[in-house]
Amino acid sequence: MGKLVAVIRREFMERVKTKWFLIATIFGPVLFLGISVLPIWLALRDKGTAEASNIVVLDATGQGLGARFVEALGDSGTTTARPELRLVAATEIAAAESLATTQVRDKARLGYLVLDSATLAGERARYAGRNATTVMDMNRIGRAVDRAVLTARLQGTGFTAARIDSLTDVDVTLAKEEISDTGRQANSKGRSTAGFLVAFLLYMVIVLFGQNVLRSVVEEKTSRVAEVVVASVKPEILLAGKVLGVGSVAVAQLTIWGVSYLGIGSLVVPRLLEKSRAAQAATAGAAAAPGAANMAEFLPTLDPVALVALLLFFVLGYTLYASLYAAVGSMVNSEQEAQQASLPVSMLLIASAVFLQPILLAPNGTMARVMGVLPFSAPIVMPLRMAATSVPTWEIAAALVSVAAGCAAALWLAARIYRVGLLMYGKRPGFGEVLRWIRAS
Repeated sequence: MGKLVAVIRREFMERVKTKWFLIATIFGPVLFLGISVLPIWLALRDKGTAEASNIVVLDATGQGLGARFVEALGDSGTTTARPELRLVAATEIAAAESLATTQVRDKARLGYLVLDSATLAGERARYAGRNATTVMDMNRIGRAVDRAVLTARLQGTGFTAARIDSLTDVDVTLAKEEISDTGRQANSKGRSTAGFLVAFLLYMVIVLFGQNVLRSVVEEKTSRVAEVVVASVKPEILLAGKVLGVGSVAVAQLTIWGVSYLGIGSLVVPRLLEKSRAAQAATAGAAAAPGAANMAEFLPTLDPVALVALLLFFVLGYTLYASLYAAVGSMVNSEQEAQQASLPVSMLLIASAVFLQPILLAPNGTMARVMGVLPFSAPIVMPLRMAATSVPTWEIAAALVSVAAGCAAALWLAARIYRVGLLMYGKRPGFGEVLRWIRAS
């Protein structure tokens, strides 16, 4: 036990004393805060192109649809520039488009919109401009066209403009509350955040620190330090010490990142939330929601069982992949060979990330259930399933048993490969030779 502690201490201190650990520890929270807060900040500032309404409207309907569109576009908030409305005959559309295209090319206008009989029929409207690929602008123009057509149809049936506004100006807020086997969930948003956070952190820890274990083994093997160390420490203890030592560095760094993130986030996030609520209230024409915004709205309220399950997935998943990376490192003789030999292990991890989108779309589907219990994908997939839907307790337990069994198998396999491969040099062994190592040890 004393030798294991000594190896863990050596691996831990060797890494935390480097300048790169200090740099990553300081700038990590800033990076994470930027990733999570910057999109919110940009969404609050980015209301589409500042001159989104600086367009030419070619109305060939003969029924005033262009005027209704201009009014609807002004109601959507794009009032920085007034659209230029032109009433044209159906036979003059081509010439009017040519003139509008010249204006767009000369940057006098941002684009032009064509409204014709097909628009009145609810089929299509045509837009051409410099912001044709700007999603927010196109959505806003599209909504204004829809509202203009709807207004025209309702007015055709005898509705007044005031009556139309009262019927169509609807903005219902959908309040969501999850019900699981244990009852209502008080903060399902926070629980979803925790699931995604665990999956992301596990992926990051495996990529960064699993590769760190691999490079450490290769470095000791190529420098012949392993020959001296193995003379006094059993290979199994050395393997366990490396995995646990590097893992303790990951835990320490993640703890610092988490505390720093919460500290900085508690100062920044409330202001962004207040601005978001004020913007939503202004759009809806209502007063801002009362109550101070705080970071607690994004923090999970986890029951003890779910919290323990997430932590176990984190620990077991890291141990499984770190053991495999250590085994790969003991079989190669250079950093270049290590990158090639570790590809199968990396593919197991990448496969979990490739199927995340379909799993999120159908968290109770067959693929989600199967990948949720496979030992190589369960540490990432199951936390995501727990975030997206209510997962039965027996499935979570089955996934934990599967990952624990896979972890034990990986440790057993890695220990036998590590015992022989650590002192083997020369040509990289083939699959058959590795099997002989396993049988011999």
